Amino acid sequence: MALYVADADFFIQAHRATYPLDVATSFWQKIQQFSEKGILISIDKVKDEIYRNNDTLKKWIDENLAVSFFDHTPLPNNYKRVIQWAVSKSNYYLKKAIDEFSDSGISDAFLVAFCLQNPSQHILVTQEVSQSNRISKIKIPDACLALNISYKNTIEMFRDLGATF
Repeated sequence: MALYVADADFFIQAHRATYPLDVATSFWQKIQQFSEKGILISIDKVKDEIYRNNDTLKKWIDENLAVSFFDHTPLPNNYKRVIQWAVSKSNYYLKKAIDEFSDSGISDAFLVAFCLQNPSQHILVTQEVSQSNRISKIKIPDACLALNISYKNTIEMFRDLGATF
């Protein structure tokens, strides 16, 4: 069974722009249902990013998602592999892009590393899109493509799971 792993923007962009908590309540109910079924999770680094703002999204998470929803950061070997890939692209990406991707306060590389634990089952859920020509930022989909990790956007995940609102 596939396990969908949400990035920070999955929550932040939904909350701030696409599916506000006070308007799109059925979206957030689906997130809660998928988490209870164990088919949608995230990692503690994502939680750290979300919790930088003490807002209604943080409150919703505290009230609606189990503590276990946010799994532990991945093993060092997987993270090392992701960072080695990024550094190996230093002839393409700007140093600033590699440094940002490698920043321990940003969850992107950790999410990719988490999915490396079981790439045949883990699907990273992100609103980012591949921008392989962009040298100033490493996008999650580009790292996923390079490391053979599946990724989908929010709507693709909902379609996979047969969710409707």
